[in-house]
Amino acid sequence: MIDAYVNNPKSIKYYVKKFIDARGSNLKGKLVLDVPAGNGVTTEILLANEATVEPFDLFPEYFKIKEVECKRANVFEGIPVKDNHADMLICQEGIEHLSDHLKVFKEFNRTLKIGGELVVTTPSYSNLSSRFSYFLFESENNKQMPPNELTDIWMVNKTITSEIYHGHIFLIGLQKLRTIGKLAGFNIKEIKYVRLSRASLLLFPVFYPLILVSSVLRYFRNMAKNPEIPKQIKSAVYKEQLELNINPKHLLNKHTFVIFEKVKECRDVNFNYDSVMKSFTGVM
Repeated sequence: MIDAYVNNPKSIKYYVKKFIDARGSNLKGKLVLDVPAGNGVTTEILLANEATVEPFDLFPEYFKIKEVECKRANVFEGIPVKDNHADMLICQEGIEHLSDHLKVFKEFNRTLKIGGELVVTTPSYSNLSSRFSYFLFESENNKQMPPNELTDIWMVNKTITSEIYHGHIFLIGLQKLRTIGKLAGFNIKEIKYVRLSRASLLLFPVFYPLILVSSVLRYFRNMAKNPEIPKQIKSAVYKEQLELNINPKHLLNKHTFVIFEKVKECRDVNFNYDSVMKSFTGVM
């Protein structure tokens, strides 16, 4: 391997490798997009499992795998592939660097076939340690300053592109990931537990009872609202959100690792309910 982190259980690359290797023969001949490809670790693992890989990155100069070409791509301008092109897209440690998550997810949807998988990993913004750090100082963890222009501009090379590779400015939690996925035609297929956040474990006995009680109360309070929406529809949405919020694994997980499934094209997404839509003629 070109990167020793794939053998380090403290690295997300270790768990991405486990996930890909576990798929094994199921990936043989499948077309997988690696976005952003970085130095090529994920591409190399996919190639070892006989997948057909197309890597893309804003800075392909840092890609080290010689067997395949990494092409330059700005996701906001579009990944240069046709619609319904791939069986899987892996976005490893990329979403937290991108400013418009919904636009990114819609582009991922465009590139994937119906039933295709979108694999997203990102530093957890939903575990208790991250929530507490945000409460104290709007920072990612208790060692860092909040996102700022000094430490969160990670890469700039105007001779190559006018784009900036940002740091962890756009971190996103499980609830928002779920909703953005829904708006872009994806369902959550699986959330993988990676490893324990020790700081979250220390906070767990103090905060979990409050989270549990307030989450359950909020569920029933909102179930009573908007009676025009069928109860089974509300229950399906709110139960999924409730389970995300009270599952101890999510509150203790060091990293977020979500597998989405493309269930519809973006043009077919529609969640309009007349009873909850705001009127343009109403008083704001």
